Amino acid sequence: MNNALGGKVTLVTGGSRGIGKAIAERLAGGKADLAITCRESRERAEAVADGIRAQER
Repeated sequence: MNNALGGKVTLVTGGSRGIGKAIAERLAGGKADLAITCRESRERAEAVADGIRAQER
C-alpha cells in the first residue's frame, strides 16, 4: 500500500486480533496515524502495535 492515508487519523476498535488486527495493519501500511482499542487483552493490543512499529523501521 502506498502513502494514501498519510496524515489521516484512524481508530480501530477490536484491533488486538482477527479482522480488527488485519485492518490496523493495513491502515498502518497506508501510513495512517493509528489508535487501537481492545476489550480483553491489552497485552495483545500492545503486541499488534509493537509489530506495526517494527515494520516501520
